[in-house]
Amino acid sequence: MTIEINLLPWREHVRERHRKRFYLLLILTFAVGLTGGAGMAYHSHQQLTAQQQRNDHIQRQMVRLDDSILSIIEYEGMRDRMLARIGAFARLQHERAQTVRLFNHLAENLEQGVHYTRLSRQGDTVLLVGLVENNHQVSDQLRALAKTTVLEIPVLLEVESEAGQHLRRFSLSVAQPPPAGEEAR
Repeated sequence: MTIEINLLPWREHVRERHRKRFYLLLILTFAVGLTGGAGMAYHSHQQLTAQQQRNDHIQRQMVRLDDSILSIIEYEGMRDRMLARIGAFARLQHERAQTVRLFNHLAENLEQGVHYTRLSRQGDTVLLVGLVENNHQVSDQLRALAKTTVLEIPVLLEVESEAGQHLRRFSLSVAQPPPAGEEAR
């Protein structure tokens, strides 16, 4: 006697169960893949948005920095103009002191009978025009000016007689060097 067992329905049932499990796993894998892909896309989008915000922030800061640079350039221009004005004031103060010193030394070294009629300055050179009664007074005045420490050796330019008068007109030039200690300016 042989027993015959038909395993076909049981196999069909196992096969059906495997197929259902396969489709279920396939659907789950697809869902996990879709969810993962959507998550990665969302994450990439968030990173892109954050980067765009950082770029916008950097652009705004660059605009502010450009404005600051322009204002600094304007301030430097104003500073340069102010420094030029301060330099002009300092130069005028220095020339004022030199003028006072020049007049003091000219008055101290004025010889008897010499009268200055005109004094002009171009740079460091002083031009003196005056009247004297004789040529000896011109020579004495030149020697007196040569002895001063604030003037260099004077140069006589001309001596001429006034028509109809006994006075003689003379002109001389003398250089006025800068005071000691101010040559480095």
